[in-house]
Amino acid sequence: MSGRPSFNIGIEEEFQVIDPTTRELRSHIAEIFEQGRAVLKDRLKPELHQPVVEIGTEICRDINEARRDVAGTRAYLSRLARDNGLRIAAAGTHPFSHWATVEITGGNPRYDRLIEELQMVARANLIFGLHVHIGVEDREAQIRIMNQARYFLPHVLALAVNSPFWLGRDTGWMSYRSKVFDKFPRTNIPDFFNSWGEYQEYVNLLMKTGCVIDGRQIWWDVRPHMLYPTLEYRICDIPMRVDETLAIAALFQAITAKLWKLMSGNLTFRPYRRALIMENKWRAARWGLGGKLIDFGKEKEVEVRSLVGELLEFVDDVVDDLGSRDAIAYVGTILERGSGADRQLAVYRETGDLKAVMDYVVAETEHGLGHDATAAARPAPGACT
Repeated sequence: MSGRPSFNIGIEEEFQVIDPTTRELRSHIAEIFEQGRAVLKDRLKPELHQPVVEIGTEICRDINEARRDVAGTRAYLSRLARDNGLRIAAAGTHPFSHWATVEITGGNPRYDRLIEELQMVARANLIFGLHVHIGVEDREAQIRIMNQARYFLPHVLALAVNSPFWLGRDTGWMSYRSKVFDKFPRTNIPDFFNSWGEYQEYVNLLMKTGCVIDGRQIWWDVRPHMLYPTLEYRICDIPMRVDETLAIAALFQAITAKLWKLMSGNLTFRPYRRALIMENKWRAARWGLGGKLIDFGKEKEVEVRSLVGELLEFVDDVVDDLGSRDAIAYVGTILERGSGADRQLAVYRETGDLKAVMDYVVAETEHGLGHDATAAARPAPGACT
């Protein structure tokens, strides 16, 4: 195994573009991309569905650099949307817009192939996620860390759940986005791989047999990125607040660094079977912070909040070296305030109005960006300000 990874950070957030009057999803107008790309270049990307805008950071050396980038680019995108009579919102699904009424982005060969192959499954995949890249330059180390990091993915998902509504209904799930994405092939928790070579053989076979164009069409919850020297964590709904995004990113970075530290000392965290980890994933998506996961070492159910506490203790000895203690401390705030799904549901139970939910999501998305009129308080039902 080669030297210490960089553990640098890249963050991609997928935002909803919202009509502030109807609170429906709205296809992004050309001016947003023309104006935005003049500043952000290729960091501003369209997605398969037109009301989805992805924005990515530069390569950040630590979480403090990532904070400046995420906050600055989110603020810029928010202002750009406002200047064009729109808003952005950060939630894993839209509470009531129907995918069938949403326009598809044309002219992209990858998207065209996706629609041709998956048909309605692709058209209905109107979801919004958070992707976190952590720099691990050695490919063998990527595979070994991925094998072990799989166990912690449901724990982090439980913190990030933010999609309880779908097509105007309370789904009963805290991350319904996870269930929508389940319909795609090559998703969820990855299998165990013995080496980078074994993983590469798997990718090459899929390419040879026409299953995928390249490794980017393997949409696991964590994967080695085929273009960048990173592990990419993809399990989370996009969180509402910048601080939540940064806490999740810092936690993924710390998990990666801790597992590498164990490996460098000839120690290891026990890898568990995919089938067992999937039991925890569906529990996290269903109940979020209010549920229980299985502690497979103890062979019993444990409150999610307790397991999150154990995870924080597990990574505690690497966070100071990473400079991420303040960012990870916000996990405690998430536990106090509730997940995004908890807070969306609280607004709906108080108002009975999904438009009020969208007003809240927009306000939280803009929290701390300098122009949110309702910085800390839940907005009253009414139009987005």
